[in-house]
Amino acid sequence: MKQSIPTYDLSSITHHGILIERIEKRTMSTEDNLFDKGVHRDSHYIFTYLESGHAKMMVDFKTIEARDAAVFFLLPGQVHEGILMDEVNGWFIAVKADLLPDAVRSVFEESLVDIQPISIDKSRAERLSACAKMLKMAYTEEMLETKDGFFVVQSLMNAFAGLYALIFLEENNPEIVNESRAVQLARKFRILVRKEFRTLKNPSAYAALLNISRGYLTEVIREVTGKPAQHWIQQEILIEAKRLLSFTQLTVKEIAYELGYSDHTYFSRLFSKAEGYPPSEFRDKNRKRS
Repeated sequence: MKQSIPTYDLSSITHHGILIERIEKRTMSTEDNLFDKGVHRDSHYIFTYLESGHAKMMVDFKTIEARDAAVFFLLPGQVHEGILMDEVNGWFIAVKADLLPDAVRSVFEESLVDIQPISIDKSRAERLSACAKMLKMAYTEEMLETKDGFFVVQSLMNAFAGLYALIFLEENNPEIVNESRAVQLARKFRILVRKEFRTLKNPSAYAALLNISRGYLTEVIREVTGKPAQHWIQQEILIEAKRLLSFTQLTVKEIAYELGYSDHTYFSRLFSKAEGYPPSEFRDKNRKRS
C-alpha cells in the first residue's frame, strides 16, 4: 500500500500529449504495462472504443463493464483499475486535457449523470472506426514533429473526441441544445465543485464565483438535481476521502488535512454521518473486500 495513489502522465510515454493504440485480441496480463497498472489515476483523458470483446474495470468504487461495440471514457483524476480484458478489439486513445476544445471538455466534465459505457450501433461504429484509422495514420513521428503535421493530428483528435461527446449527449440528453439556464448553471456549479472542493466547502463561496446569491444557487441545484448544493460538495469530498482511505496508507488525520480540514475530528464526524460509520471502519471493510 502506497502513501499516495499513483498518477500517470503521458509525458512518460510521449511528449506530444496524445497517444493512440490499436488493440487486437487483447487479453489483460501482468506484462501489459499500458492497460494493467493496478489502482491509479491518470492526468489525462482516456477514450476507449470497444469494437468487440469483453472489458471490465473499477472506476471510483463502481464496476464498469462493456461488451461488443461500445464506447467509454475516463476523466483526469478518476481512480480506476483494469479487471478484465477478454479478446478485445478496438482503440485506446489518451490525450491531455488542454489539447481538447473547451466545448468537448464541458460535455464530459459538467455531466449531471454517472458516466457509463454506451453501446453503439453500426453507423456510429463505422464513423468512429474511420476517424480512429485516420488519426492512427496521421500519428507518426514525422507528422508530430512538424507544426502543420501536429495541427492535422490535433484536428483529427478533436473530431474523434467530438464524436464521443455527440454519442454521450444523444444518449443522456437529446434536448441539450434547448437546456434551460437552470441546467446550465447546475453544470457550471458541478465543474467548479470538482475543481475547488478542497478549499471551498460552503455553497456561498460557489454562489460568489458564479455571481449569484446563495439562495438562488440552492434553489436551482435542488430543482435540477433533486439534491441541495451542499450535498454535491460533500459528495466530492467523500469520494476523494474513500479513494485515499482505500488506496493509500495516509492516516485519517493526514487525509483530513489533504481534503482541507484542519480539525480531523470534524472530518471524521462528517464522514460518519454521511456513510454510517467512521473512516477507519470504512478502510477496514474495503480492504477486507479487496
